[in-house]
Amino acid sequence: MIPPRIKDIKVLDNYNIEIYYINGEKRIYNMEKNLEFKFYNNLKNISYFKLAKSAETTIEWPQGEDIDPNELYENSIVID
Repeated sequence: MIPPRIKDIKVLDNYNIEIYYINGEKRIYNMEKNLEFKFYNNLKNISYFKLAKSAETTIEWPQGEDIDPNELYENSIVID
């Protein structure tokens, strides 16, 4: 399944990201579990983490870190 495109994001506390999809869904994804991987070492710095931006179907950071779109969509929690 190809996840819907991201309309906007909002970085929250505790490594949570609120995601607004163009299909109207609003979800929260927690990045904390990802921080154990070396690829995400830079994200442990909360100031750097807050530089997240949407990139069509995923989220990315200035030095190339990103999240698999399916991981992001399937493992995020739907909120109202």
